[in-house]
Amino acid sequence: MRPDPLRRLRLPATLTILISIFSVIAGAVAGFIYWSTSSLPALKALEMYEPVESSLVYSADGGLLAEFYIERRNFVPHHEIPQHVKTAFVAIEDVRFYKHPGIDLKGILRAFFHDIKTMSVSQGGSTITQQLAKMLFLKPERSLKRKLKEVILSIQIEKQYTKDEILGLYLNQAYFGTRAYGIEAASQTYFGKPVKNLTAGEAALLASLPKAPSLYSPFKYPEKAKDRRDTVLGLMLNNKFITHSEYNTALNEPLPERPFFRKYEAPYFTEMLRQALEAKYNNDLYTSGLRIYTMIDLEMQKHAEEAVADGIASIEQRAEKGVQAALIVMDIKTGGIRAMVGGSDFWKNQFNRATQALRQSGSAFKPFVYLAAIERGMKADDLVLDAQVSFRGSQRGQAWSPRNYDGKYYGAVTLRKALAKSLNTATVRLADKVGVNTVIDTAQRLGIKSRLQPFLTIAIGSADLTLLEMVSAYRVFASGVYSEPLIYDRVFKRDAVIEEINAKPVEVISYEDMIEMKKLLRAVIDEGTATKAKVLNRVIYGKTGTTNDYTNAWFIGFDNRLVTGVWVGRDNNKPIGDKETGASAALPIWIEFMKKALQQTQQGQNPSDQQSPPQRQ
Repeated sequence: MRPDPLRRLRLPATLTILISIFSVIAGAVAGFIYWSTSSLPALKALEMYEPVESSLVYSADGGLLAEFYIERRNFVPHHEIPQHVKTAFVAIEDVRFYKHPGIDLKGILRAFFHDIKTMSVSQGGSTITQQLAKMLFLKPERSLKRKLKEVILSIQIEKQYTKDEILGLYLNQAYFGTRAYGIEAASQTYFGKPVKNLTAGEAALLASLPKAPSLYSPFKYPEKAKDRRDTVLGLMLNNKFITHSEYNTALNEPLPERPFFRKYEAPYFTEMLRQALEAKYNNDLYTSGLRIYTMIDLEMQKHAEEAVADGIASIEQRAEKGVQAALIVMDIKTGGIRAMVGGSDFWKNQFNRATQALRQSGSAFKPFVYLAAIERGMKADDLVLDAQVSFRGSQRGQAWSPRNYDGKYYGAVTLRKALAKSLNTATVRLADKVGVNTVIDTAQRLGIKSRLQPFLTIAIGSADLTLLEMVSAYRVFASGVYSEPLIYDRVFKRDAVIEEINAKPVEVISYEDMIEMKKLLRAVIDEGTATKAKVLNRVIYGKTGTTNDYTNAWFIGFDNRLVTGVWVGRDNNKPIGDKETGASAALPIWIEFMKKALQQTQQGQNPSDQQSPPQRQ
């Protein structure tokens, strides 16, 4: 037979089968790769990267009042992270980081053979870029599909971003334990300092944490933390990232013993601010890295807290313990709150007695009555009768007869003397003359928002009001204008202003009437119930307030710059103590604060109302 020329071209059957199997496997692998990578997230998302970031609250002079966060994270640009901090992470996480294209084949093989040798899975081959891809884009699942996505994403990231940009993103995203996310928050939490000030030893400790933050916590397991830190330092030395001298110095650095959790400064104010901002910004307040600027003066705040603490201690030397006090300082020009104390200890009780406690205002309410009379043509030296009088009571057949504090009556007196001596009978007669509803309208026009009952008793302070309302209204006596109290004025996001509050003061009393009211309020200091304030040797205006049985004591006063209000009482509304009046309980706190505030002003420590925003950290 003639040989078949095609026979020599035919493959053996087994080889044909093998090729077919290979083709099927190759097709399956290609299909798996396509299926695995068809849903890769768009890498452009990195260009819009906005990490979950803490919001920061600043005082008027740029001091940090508080952080609001779910994840404590403060973004810091990669170029602001010191080189020794970067190399600490490279040494322990990915020593070939600056050489590989996103995946490290040598590292994978090294880890593979190590695991075979030790019969364990103790080393991984993930690069820093792979870890970043996993943190930003992928779910924390163990699967071949996820690993394949991680590899492809890492290569793509490396093509579009520099090594330092990638490392910066990783350091800002990593979790370090103790509720610290990102390198800046970690630095603040573990060492109480910004990342730019970290030493090599401190950087090595932080670099040791992301693998197992709880296991290597210096607060829980200091020996393990030290061993891990020293391992990082050894790797830094071996790779010539630090010198022998730096290595030896770092080995002797002590570990932190406790986390640096930030407490609020001006805590009563800050909590009030947090609630107001949460109502407006919702969850963004805790995740969007807002920068909020207030008018709080930290030096004044310190003086206010000291004055309240000293005042309570002094009162409790002559009365039962359990006394509370509140103080608010407001800038007359802007309406900005400069200091606020809402009680003796925020960390024991967060109830804010400056803004939430509705308490009878006593004689501190009387200036509204006198303003109503002045606006109807009376002057400071016009006369009003201070004599016994009775009015119809709240029930049929009953009569109400107001009495003065000392039980005496003074006949015809000037408005100036009537307010200076805080004469109840003269004030009630005046309120009856102008009309209760007129008094209510006057108080509301000056900013009183609480409900006011149309009874004559309101003239001598039966209405329940907050200290914030009263201070805000007294600001009108000082300036003639009203605007809402200002608790913050600017909010930034990513260095752009997203809210700026411009107070719009409205003139609510005329200049002439304001001058007459100042004559009356000045007389309270010169010849009335607040003569103790003359110790300041400064032109002061104000009014004391005391309620029945000495349950509430008030003093609200102002100079040419600040209006400050003080309330003293008990949470159970029981008497403060015998003869604890506005003059004896509240006024001394006011005076102590004002002494220090005036010294601060004279020393030039008072910050301006408008400060440039601090640079992003």
